[in-house]
Amino acid sequence: MIKQISKEKAEMLFREHSAYIYRTALFLTRDKALADDITQEAFLQIFSKYGMYDASKPIKPWIYKITLNITRNMLRKQKWCNLFGETPENGCGEWVETAVIKSEEEAELWLETNKLSLKSREVIILHFYSGLKLKEISEILDIPLGTCKSRLNQALNTLRKQLPENDFHILSRGGDIYETI
Repeated sequence: MIKQISKEKAEMLFREHSAYIYRTALFLTRDKALADDITQEAFLQIFSKYGMYDASKPIKPWIYKITLNITRNMLRKQKWCNLFGETPENGCGEWVETAVIKSEEEAELWLETNKLSLKSREVIILHFYSGLKLKEISEILDIPLGTCKSRLNQALNTLRKQLPENDFHILSRGGDIYETI
């Protein structure tokens, strides 16, 4: 028998994880409306698939794996929209660039991060902006820990080459940069 999630547990999960899910989706998509949609869809799946969750493991990686899968699917749909004008299931949403970063230094880092490949960007965002550990990220992305470390190292080396030396220290602060988002 599949266990159902209680209203109290659902509310607690939403309170504890909605900001991280939204922020992760926003960083990956760069679109507030799409991040809202992803957050909503993530919680629908979390609540409907809660019976499949293994309670002996931490819930955060399970939640973020769902979030990442939804984000990837929506980005694929967005690419379809950009190429052909509409998706097979439903029409296109507007792809609106949003201003996420306030200071020039953070804006430059954000621009350079967005130039990274999706795989590199995912690891950077999950580690530095969402504050996840590499082990958790490897579980979320369903890749070996060594691959996760390699992607992070490659992404950081790319950023070091692209950014002036005085701007790179931002990454050392980790997830506290965007606490207000």
